[in-house]
Amino acid sequence: MNTPQPPRKDPVDAIIEQWAKVRPDLDTAAMEVFGRIHRISRAMADRSEKAYGALGLGRGEFDVLATLRRSGAPYTLSPRQLSATLMLTTGGMTGRLDKLERAGLLRRSPDPHDRRALRVTLTEEGLALVDRAVGAGLAAQTETLSAALGPERAAQLADLLRELLFTAETAER
Repeated sequence: MNTPQPPRKDPVDAIIEQWAKVRPDLDTAAMEVFGRIHRISRAMADRSEKAYGALGLGRGEFDVLATLRRSGAPYTLSPRQLSATLMLTTGGMTGRLDKLERAGLLRRSPDPHDRRALRVTLTEEGLALVDRAVGAGLAAQTETLSAALGPERAAQLADLLRELLFTAETAER
């Protein structure tokens, strides 16, 4: 008969143990959850960035291309819409757009409805590259999720995190 294995220790456990020694009065249950969410987010961002890097993209460039791709055909947004979606300053956005335009992944053109405005559109090359990049990033995420949880537990976790995110974001307002 298999005896259940004790849970593996992780760096968050070490932090919790340290707090228990110096402040045994604290309830650190929330720290266990949010500390792990933070560390998972960092680790998976690193893995995704590595996948994008193999295709010649940094995270910032990927974010711009992916935002245009998600907007649907004709994959066009204004620089202001991109800045708002990505929470970037216009200066930060301009640098990214310059780099991506030089690489032939997007083009800027005058807005036909407003002579003072521009439109940013994915090129065919940009569309093909972002599709490969999003596939590579998702493959890294799926591999980790599947290895740790499997489909049913991953779906349960997604539901729990959705509730937690909703509560966290509503509490801010």
